[in-house]
Formats: sequence, structure tokens, C-alpha cells
Amino acid sequence: KRYKEPVLVSGTDGVGTKLRLAFDWQRHDTVGIDLVAMSVNDILVQGAEPLFFLDYFACGKLSVDVAAQVVGGIAKGCELSGCALIGGETAEMPGMYPDGEYDLAGFAVGAAEKSALIDGKSIQPGDVVLGLASSGAHSNGYSLLRKILQRANAHPDQDFHGQSLGDVVMAPTHLYVKPVLAVLKDFGKEIKGLAHITGGGLLDNVPRILQPGLQARLHRDAWQMPKLFSWLQEQGGVADTEMHRVFNCGIGMVAVVPAAQVDAISQALRAQGETVYRLGEIAECAETDAQTVVL
Repeated sequence: KRYKEPVLVSGTDGVGTKLRLAFDWQRHDTVGIDLVAMSVNDILVQGAEPLFFLDYFACGKLSVDVAAQVVGGIAKGCELSGCALIGGETAEMPGMYPDGEYDLAGFAVGAAEKSALIDGKSIQPGDVVLGLASSGAHSNGYSLLRKILQRANAHPDQDFHGQSLGDVVMAPTHLYVKPVLAVLKDFGKEIKGLAHITGGGLLDNVPRILQPGLQARLHRDAWQMPKLFSWLQEQGGVADTEMHRVFNCGIGMVAVVPAAQVDAISQALRAQGETVYRLGEIAECAETDAQTVVL
């Protein structure tokens, strides 16, 4: 009844090779949050409120304890994003997965008012790019991350700036749903575009919401890259461009807003508990395809 002309928005995703660390380190309690976040953050970028979620859990032989930890994380993720976990599928397939291993997929369905859908079409030169802080590596770049851990001979129990490395690496994906939806109620028309920074990082995700001939010009000194990413870059000898393409580098969600509304929208997001950075601006570019450049 809250919608005059509702549009359903759906998304599906997994957790990727972060699961490899969950198996190796026996940390199963947060990957369920990752699973939910990957889908609900994706549908949020169109202004959709998640309604319900379904999960698919596949294994060779079911461990009730492991499954309970994973599904507990899924339930927590749904609670934090305000959507209902209405069901799922647990598939036990002997011979398909080694003992102690499993795979996850998730499916979210949300709703948005048709007139309030966010599509990025109104973004123009002079608009400002805001970045919302991530909680860590989220669920992307873990193939490279695991190689760097191996190269550094790193262990989950080793100290990393007052925390265990395992806690930092396995920190669950931040859920942006409730804070962003709250701000959209007051600034729906002013938030012209949202991009969830997942696989492809800042370089590949932001252009998805830009029209041809536009570029997002981000300034590398506009935000401080968290210690985890600085350590990964140093240990792996990773070039800046590769870092910005593989990892979120501390920015999990990007919003494009009019310059006149930057302060008000930033303040509203901070009031919802988000850490907000003014990353840069939108400009014209000679290239036909939209792009992101980090200066």
C-alpha cells in the first residue's frame, strides 16, 4: 500500500573465493552476512527496498553445525537490511564437494516506486561523487588477496594493528540498505546515481551509472585507504590501477549528487552512521564510453 506504482527489482550473487578462507580458517559465521549484502546492496543502487531473500546452500555431506553458523549469518544479514528470509534450499550432493566445503548463492527481491527509480540518467558534469566507507574487502578480490596472504606467509591469528588478521580479512560486507533508504526519503531526487563497489572496484563499477561521454574524476588523496589494503598492496607489489580495479580500497558504495546538496546529503548519511568522503566530480571526457579516472 506504500507504493502507487511498484516496480520489483531483483538480484543474485554469491560470496566467491572468500569461502576458501572460511573453510581453511573454520570461520563460517560471517559469510552469510556477505551473501545477503552482495544482493541487497546491488538492488539498493536503483533505490529498491529489499522485501525478501532466499538462499541456496550446497555441500557434499551436511554438517549441521557449519550450516547453522552460515544460516545464522544469513538471518543476521536479513535483519540488518530489513528484509525477510522466507526460505531456501539445502542441497546435499555426495561426491560434488570435498568434506568440509560448500557453496552459497543468494537471491533478493525488492520494490521501488517507478517514479523514484535511480538510473543515473540525470548525472551531468559538475555533479559530485561521494564515497561511503567499506568495512573491509567485503567479498571481492579474494583470489588475489589469498595469493598475497600465501606469499606473505600470513596466518589468521597474527596481530594486525590490534586485531587478528583473520578478523580483519573475514569482516563481513557492510550493509548500506537502511542508512541509504533513510536518506533517500528526504533526498531521493537529489541522489542521481548509486554504485555498489564490488568486482571491478572503483574503475569498473562507477561507469555503469554514467552516460557515454562522462567520467568520474576521483582524487586519491580524498580518502585514506584502510590499513588492510595498504598492507596487501605492499606485500603483493600491486600497482595502483590494479588495486582500484580489484578491491574496493575502502569505498563500498558511491553516490553522485548535485554540488549544491553535497553538505546536506553528507550530513544526513553521517547521521545514519556512515563515514562519507567527497571523492571527486563528474566531468566530460573525449572517450565515447563512460570511465573512472583516479588522479
